[in-house]
Amino acid sequence: MTQRLGPDQILALYRRGVFPMANDADEDRLFIVDPQWRGVLPLRPFKIPARLRRTIRSDPYAVTVNQAFDAVMEACAAPGPGRPSTWINAAILDAYGVLHQRGYAHSIECWRDGVLVGGLYGVSLGAAFFGESMFSRADDASKIALVYLAGRLQAGGYRLLDTQFYTEHLSQFGCLEISRAAFRRLLADALSGQADFFARPTGQTGDQLLQSTAHTS
Repeated sequence: MTQRLGPDQILALYRRGVFPMANDADEDRLFIVDPQWRGVLPLRPFKIPARLRRTIRSDPYAVTVNQAFDAVMEACAAPGPGRPSTWINAAILDAYGVLHQRGYAHSIECWRDGVLVGGLYGVSLGAAFFGESMFSRADDASKIALVYLAGRLQAGGYRLLDTQFYTEHLSQFGCLEISRAAFRRLLADALSGQADFFARPTGQTGDQLLQSTAHTS
């Protein structure tokens, strides 16, 4: 365990294939996680469930990029139904806020009538994107944010979308669980490349997103 990790130390952890967490949002301490099994989402093709594709075509939310990074993190850190506490503490909020200012951390936001109703955030290094957390306060908002993220990563030439852990929720998008050794091979390849998070323009409609994002049913 460690009391404090600065932004540069956190980037170094990602390059090693590990990441920081807190046991509880109210704790000061962080610990380093090195899972034996790692979750990854294949980007080519990226699996989008048929029902969600229909929802995306209806454009239920306005989707933006990096417009409310701090608010997304705070929403991810907030307790919710069945989740009295989270692993995102003040130290993580501060450090990732700095990473965002430096251009390493990004957010996708979903809005309805000017209100933030869903989103996600993560860290970009080389051609790897490390998904950190997501939240939803309206139907499918976090799922739609994830699809917009995947389209952006595809367009930018990313090779790896790390989800940290495999979950049933992510399995509908094709999430795989791979060994630590296999993940580190993928990570080394992704870190050797260069990607552009801003290669895809913002403001796409749902139809435009689906036409340009490889997907299966």
